[in-house]
Amino acid sequence: MSARKRLAAEARKEAKKTIYMARLVDNPTSPRKTRIMADVIRGKDVDYAMNVLKYSRKESAEKLLKLLKSAVANWQVKNEGRRIEDVELYIKSITVDGGRMLKRIRTAPQGRANRIRKRSNHVTIIIDEKSNLNNDIE
Repeated sequence: MSARKRLAAEARKEAKKTIYMARLVDNPTSPRKTRIMADVIRGKDVDYAMNVLKYSRKESAEKLLKLLKSAVANWQVKNEGRRIEDVELYIKSITVDGGRMLKRIRTAPQGRANRIRKRSNHVTIIIDEKSNLNNDIE
């Protein structure tokens, strides 16, 4: 590996140490339904978002809650010795992308067949500390 590539790889590795994220791949819910809940919690505090997801009746809320807990656990792993109660975490970004689509066929009148698309999605959630938000602005 050349020196330039090695330095770039080390820089990427250092940048990843300050990113706290979790991914959910092939969630068997349509992206449109999941984006509704993602829009509700985007940019909110983690505690507030957990409460909203916990008491929401949407199917995707349960999966997003589990994903958010995973992101918080990832934060705790990278920040040993710090208490989560002392830090204000917020959802920096949450993206819902379309995943693979299962194509099925349903019978239709007059000998025809209609196609059914069973959609899935990929969700990425990134959390950060409020203190870092103030540093980014300056």
